[in-house]
Amino acid sequence: MQLSDACTNILDQLANIIGQLDERDFARPSVALSNSTIGQHSRHTLEFFLCLEQGFQKGVVNYDKRSHDKLIESDKFIALNAISQVREFIKGQKEDQSLKLEVGYERDNEDCIIIETNYFRELTYNIEHAVHHMAIMKIGLREIAPYVTFPPDFGIAVSTMRHNEAMATAR
Repeated sequence: MQLSDACTNILDQLANIIGQLDERDFARPSVALSNSTIGQHSRHTLEFFLCLEQGFQKGVVNYDKRSHDKLIESDKFIALNAISQVREFIKGQKEDQSLKLEVGYERDNEDCIIIETNYFRELTYNIEHAVHHMAIMKIGLREIAPYVTFPPDFGIAVSTMRHNEAMATAR
């Protein structure tokens, strides 16, 4: 299925980059990223997928209730295990499922609104969210880990790749 293949590709790219990183660099603050770390961006990205997995079981997804797991952001091997967990979940889901999305945008109020959604829509959102954070990670990685070799499409949306190819062909 196109969505699960795209998701697996994104997760494989993320695992590849994390695997190349020295453990120290995984948790090293990057000035270019306002002193956040590759580990923090990885954890943030992965926790959205983990929230989707938990929400799939319950029928309700709430990305605001992610755990902010310090171990995922500080230990690259725990992050790699989280990637494996997400990958297995994605592989196991072949059918769409109706879901509810809980969101709240009031700073002083934890009340949520409920939006009808579905698994495929949320998986699409997670893929786009991951690509976005991978593009941000690339900036920090060039600063703190210049030894990392990037896959050619790391942090680049498929639509952007298509556009770039069309522009190159048109020249």
